[in-house]
Amino acid sequence: MSGCVWGASPLLEALGRLWEVQAPLGSGSSASVYRVRCCGDPRAPPGAVKEFVPPPPRPGPARRPGARPPAADCAEYGFRKERAALEQLRGHRNIVTLYGVFTNHYSANGPSRCLLLELLDISVSELLLHSSNQGCSMWMIQHCARDVLEALAFLHHKGYVHADLKPRNILWSAEEECFKLIDFGLSFKEGNQDVKYIQTDGYRAPEAELQNCLAQAGLPSETECTSAVDLWSLGIVLLEMFSGMKLKHTVQSQEWKTNSSAIIDRIFASEGVVNSAIPAYHLRDLIKSMLHCDQGKRASAEKALCSPFFSIPFAPHIEDLVMLPTPVLRLLNVLSDASLQCEEEYEDILEDIREECQKYGPVVSLLIPKENPGKGQVFVEYANAGDSKAAQKMLTGKIFDGGSAELPPAVLDPVATCLPSGSMSALVSRHAPLLSRRLLDTGCPSSGTGLCPSHSSAAVLHSSLAQPYQCGRKSRWD
Repeated sequence: MSGCVWGASPLLEALGRLWEVQAPLGSGSSASVYRVRCCGDPRAPPGAVKEFVPPPPRPGPARRPGARPPAADCAEYGFRKERAALEQLRGHRNIVTLYGVFTNHYSANGPSRCLLLELLDISVSELLLHSSNQGCSMWMIQHCARDVLEALAFLHHKGYVHADLKPRNILWSAEEECFKLIDFGLSFKEGNQDVKYIQTDGYRAPEAELQNCLAQAGLPSETECTSAVDLWSLGIVLLEMFSGMKLKHTVQSQEWKTNSSAIIDRIFASEGVVNSAIPAYHLRDLIKSMLHCDQGKRASAEKALCSPFFSIPFAPHIEDLVMLPTPVLRLLNVLSDASLQCEEEYEDILEDIREECQKYGPVVSLLIPKENPGKGQVFVEYANAGDSKAAQKMLTGKIFDGGSAELPPAVLDPVATCLPSGSMSALVSRHAPLLSRRLLDTGCPSSGTGLCPSHSSAAVLHSSLAQPYQCGRKSRWD
């Protein structure tokens, strides 16, 4: 399967379909990633193409026996390695999905091998940037930790080591509303490590650090890296999510090597960390279990999932729901109570909102509850989260007959996990058969359940609201 003229004609043929190349997403030493969308099927979710680009050939003498393989061979090897891992690990909800593979025969440097993957959204690295040195919420940390540990337990059971776990390689899936692992370029089968240099600075386990140093000196290593290196990396990621601080220099310091446990205690006791007011000792103990210098004493992914930390029903903050997009949008300040009373006016409003929202993608369902919970709010479900995100960007602040719309994405499944199971079924059956998998935002329930925004975040959420919808205009949207 082939065909792609990148740039001149941003279309490619893969897996029997035509795809439009929409934008570059990133690039590394041997591969570049692009956002693509299937042409002719508006309901098909967008995808990501990872192209392993061979470098331009360099003139020179033939390669000597035993010398490093040329970069073109490295690109092919990287493609085959990642393809094999993703095919072996296919089907787990917390590992990026491989749709298929194809060859781009129109690459400037000759044919290039490509992976067609599901498109994911925001990375943990981006979430850390938005945390402004205050750390992520406990709900966010718990959600990420559980999802990544589930992925690690699965891939370790299959005999794989990821070997490059870091914030940039943990991404949110807006479609499935969970975190997923990506980039298996350094992965290997345990007991058959075919890559000398593994992991990234700041997230590298002590045994991998020793192995790298010996390899650089041309010395053999008696230490074998195991799946325990992934647990070390995750422990650092979770500590960064809690503290909101980049810890690369901290974990490379002599103080850390001497007494890392004391540094972790100090981070959890810091007054500058927002989460310090929450009893977080279960998280602290979980992180410590992953950061033993002796890999033999490090917790396995399966054992870490049994931590009491995962039994605490943390609630998401409003900021969490805004940061993690889903296919569902919630529109505020669009309707008044009076608008809900007149059936004819209600139907007109419903049609007008649907017409406007369909400009940004196919609308699967639209709901305006006439009673609480969610009375007067508008819930719009798009075919995919990409359309939902585009609509959020374009509709926020837009005037609807005198009322502005504020559109935080309604991240619903995670909220359902924080509420009693009966609450979800009751709300869905009352309001939204078409949104059967999702739970409506129920406001601010008691502590430990549902949405639990701080007073400041609630004030920010409603600070720009204008007058509610009023009828009487020919066109309700300006």
